[in-house]
Amino acid sequence: MTKGFDYSKWDNIELSDDEDDVHPNIDKDSWFRMKHRSRVEREEREEKDKKKIKAEMAKANLRIKEINKILSKASAANDGSDSDSDDDLEDLDGLRSELKAHQNANADNQAKLDNYEKNKKWNVDNMCHVVEERTIVNANVGESKFTEAGFALPKEAEEALKKEAAKDNGTKTEAKKKTTKREDEGVPTEKMSGAKISSTATAKTTSSAATTAKTTTTTLTAAKKPLPQPNDPTASVSVSMLTYHEFTVKYADVVEQFMALESMDKSKEFLLRNGDVLLQENASNYLLLASLEDEMNGYHDKMKLVARQSQIISNIAELAKSLKLHPGNVIHPFFQRMQNKELHDGFMAGVNEFIKKIEIRAVQKKKEMDEERAREVAEQGADAEGTVDVSEIPREERLGPGGLDPLEVFDTLPESMQAAFESRDKEQLEAALRAMKPEELEYHMKRCIDSGLWNA
Repeated sequence: MTKGFDYSKWDNIELSDDEDDVHPNIDKDSWFRMKHRSRVEREEREEKDKKKIKAEMAKANLRIKEINKILSKASAANDGSDSDSDDDLEDLDGLRSELKAHQNANADNQAKLDNYEKNKKWNVDNMCHVVEERTIVNANVGESKFTEAGFALPKEAEEALKKEAAKDNGTKTEAKKKTTKREDEGVPTEKMSGAKISSTATAKTTSSAATTAKTTTTTLTAAKKPLPQPNDPTASVSVSMLTYHEFTVKYADVVEQFMALESMDKSKEFLLRNGDVLLQENASNYLLLASLEDEMNGYHDKMKLVARQSQIISNIAELAKSLKLHPGNVIHPFFQRMQNKELHDGFMAGVNEFIKKIEIRAVQKKKEMDEERAREVAEQGADAEGTVDVSEIPREERLGPGGLDPLEVFDTLPESMQAAFESRDKEQLEAALRAMKPEELEYHMKRCIDSGLWNA
């Protein structure tokens, strides 16, 4: 019959509930700390005593081995010789007595260790210990279904990326050339170019199936955009760390394309591809300023579209905050909610409220600008009598050789360039230009030439 399991070792479990029996005049937290400290000190004393006993037993065992070895040699020598001296017999008797003493001491020490183990009090600190630790690595860790910034790719893009990887090198080279050609087109020179993008989006909506296939190919190429090169000054900087000016120079074209999308489905697809850029505070500010500028310039219908796109970004950010998720992970949930008529009507009500605020702010901004111009004219005194207010000239007449409005271009220039133009100080303008990065300098100088602010 097999021996049953001995559960007696679990009879002395110290639970934290046992420490609740405390006098009302004693602070409970202090009582817990005292009990815990007493338990730790008791275990330290027991562990120290165990180490001391084990050291004594190890020393005694070593001496026992030596004595047994001596006795064995003496026994072998006595077998071959009949004459034994009294001194040798006394030495052997002493060794046997010492051996017995060490054995008895070891038995007593082992009994102490067994007693410690039997009466050991178990608690949360010593009841369990780690037997094995392991790290499991996913074999498919290299297959990423997310963009570089952590945003989930749409299923269509995942399937298309797999097909793209299966194509031959010639097809990949051709796709890469197309991507390079699009990147060489640069950033839009003016926010008003959104009108052109809007008409392009409308044309794509009514195009044939062949155009739709081409759009899909362009989308996949954009999703598989190569990593930034080291010579890019903002390549190693996260999008969220860019200043507003750096953001507009680098990603203005992306925001402009999003501004022109009338379809909610296309907006969803565009956000899934470019969420790392659009779901940023700088992008939200860009959309807000663009809607205000459009209303001030009389583009009311375009302002309403931009305002809706701005509210999409804002609502996604608010939804992500309430769910405590990354904004890129709530794009799908947001557009799924928009399929509910009640939620969609609530969203559009918020958009209309935002549009009213833009309209009111546009009127106030125009009034502030008029007052500022009047104050500048008054300060200039007699020198201002012969000047002409450019804002009073119709927009079509004040366009520069490149088709850009000098007033709109002037508002987008850095403060140092604006101050130089206002003071007409050539040295100050040269100093402002020298302080810029080459690509930033090229961007602003081209716009100045196209608007007529600078004569090439």
